[in-house]
Amino acid sequence: MPDILKRPLDALRMLLPPRFRADIPVVPVVRLSGAIGVTTPLRPGLMLSTVAKALERAFETRHARAVALIINSPGGSPSQSHLLYLRIRQLADEKNIPVLAFIEDVGASGGYMLACAADEIICDRFSIVGSIGVVGASFGFTELMQKLGVERRVYTAGDRKVMLDPFLPEKPEDVKRITAIQKEIHQDFIALVKARRGARLTGTDKTLFSGEFWTAQRAIDLGLADHIGDLRGVLRERYGDKVRTPLVAVERSLFGRARPGIGLAGALTGSPGLADDLISALETRALWSRYGL
Repeated sequence: MPDILKRPLDALRMLLPPRFRADIPVVPVVRLSGAIGVTTPLRPGLMLSTVAKALERAFETRHARAVALIINSPGGSPSQSHLLYLRIRQLADEKNIPVLAFIEDVGASGGYMLACAADEIICDRFSIVGSIGVVGASFGFTELMQKLGVERRVYTAGDRKVMLDPFLPEKPEDVKRITAIQKEIHQDFIALVKARRGARLTGTDKTLFSGEFWTAQRAIDLGLADHIGDLRGVLRERYGDKVRTPLVAVERSLFGRARPGIGLAGALTGSPGLADDLISALETRALWSRYGL
């Protein structure tokens, strides 16, 4: 282009807002924080229905060089973890945009599955990473009911409909069935990690997939993560000091809950009651406490 034309165009470009300038790199950021699929009072868990729009907006950002995911999750629902993983990979492949995951406090269990959707996994030095396994927990109230003089009456169509009912004695065949299901989910989780991390994995299957978790450097040594760093430092190093990192937030209502979308339980059954909220809060607290947080 002749200098007589280039100079005025350069001057006009400098007057444009940064978000419209192709010469300023952009890396939109999506924060994936909290338990997956577990809803707590005034704070919905991570679910496809609450996060999908934010992910789509991030990948549709003009001139995006990459999409950054800030992950801080102890895990939760396997299905919601996988649905979020799939949506991130679908968008990344459609837009041909690399994905960088930045793990903060925890990227464990389902939270690590989310990190596996990224092309690179970057951790803080004190991040907790791993826990590639499946866990389920319940309570048994049979002796308490006997002491209280409460009789349990259940009417079903289907012999296994009350499998693992906490108000009935535990049956060995029920435990065998639930552990078989957990093993199936675990094998699928292992296959996903191997497909995404590939030759970067250096640990044995017995170590990597035992359900154990590690701090960042050990996770890097095992091939579960790639680098130690922070979002601002890494992005400036790769894309320059002028890199823009707009936060693409999940849309929330006035009182903090995510706005309803397809698949939200509240849209089908009404708002959860206080008891449901308290139970969900306890479940979430238990997930975080597993990692000393």
